[in-house]
Amino acid sequence: MALEMEELPKLERAITPTHDIKLFAGRSNTKLAQEIANYLGTSVGPMVVKNFADGEIYVQVKESVRGDDVFIIQPLCNPVNENLMELLIIIDAFKRASAKSITAVIPYYGYARQDRKTSGREAITAKLVADLLTTAGANRVLAMDLHTGQIQGFFNILVDHIFATTILVNYIKSLKINPDDIVAVSPDTGGVQRTRYFAKQVGCTLAIIDKRRDKHNEAIANNVIGDVKGKVCVMFDDIIDTAGTICGAARLLKEQGAKDVYVCATHPVFSGPAIERLGSAPIKECIVTNTIPLDMSKMPPNITQLSVAPLLGQAIARIHDDESVSSLFGFEKEMSV
Repeated sequence: MALEMEELPKLERAITPTHDIKLFAGRSNTKLAQEIANYLGTSVGPMVVKNFADGEIYVQVKESVRGDDVFIIQPLCNPVNENLMELLIIIDAFKRASAKSITAVIPYYGYARQDRKTSGREAITAKLVADLLTTAGANRVLAMDLHTGQIQGFFNILVDHIFATTILVNYIKSLKINPDDIVAVSPDTGGVQRTRYFAKQVGCTLAIIDKRRDKHNEAIANNVIGDVKGKVCVMFDDIIDTAGTICGAARLLKEQGAKDVYVCATHPVFSGPAIERLGSAPIKECIVTNTIPLDMSKMPPNITQLSVAPLLGQAIARIHDDESVSSLFGFEKEMSV
């Protein structure tokens, strides 16, 4: 089920775009780029992006951007390497076109999960991508729900880190479930801060899944810390990749007596068997955003996709007008850990 932008809660701010704010988009999520443009009352700028026969990417900007603030919308979703290289070449094109400032709007920041060394001789790709964006010529990055907040420190340019949590919370509130019947569940210890914010907003209790990871893309939910018997459990995460962890956690919650299980996540990576797993898991509804495009006609009926275009549009307008971005949320202190 896909929800249109009109069904989402509106953010309280008048948008007055000026002639020198320019939106452009790579090919990874053109629908989201158009929604952002519609929200801002502008259009996506003309640009040629194509591949040569050998796969090399060609970019040409088709209008003057000299002295303008340029915002390039390009999530680094599958195919990650193609979309990353495309973004770097687009940034380079605008740098050589004499744009005043170049902001890379990256709703989904690929390679973010490799943000530290957990064993010897590993790469830290989150830092590498930050360096590549800077070298290409980006002056600023606007990212949504980074895998860890520390990634902001990998950049030597400005980073605005925004959250889809408000959109997800508002949707759960719209279901009109009694807060006394809800338990906010963190699928692992790393997501406790995000889940605690939701619990505070809804006025419900908190539980944590004890998860052990033995290898990449494979984790096992072992135990539930907290009381979920007879409760409506709402799990929060930033990414759903293969969905093995989240589906295993949902089954564990049902075994522990949970009445219903909802899942909220910002980035629907949905690799491999993810869609099939989510469709067959004891999950009443899986709510994700459109930071990554989905073909909703191929999704099971328990998947709902919400638009983050209004939130990204607000952030872009505020950056352009030199206004506070963090004040969009009012919970930057709670979400900073």
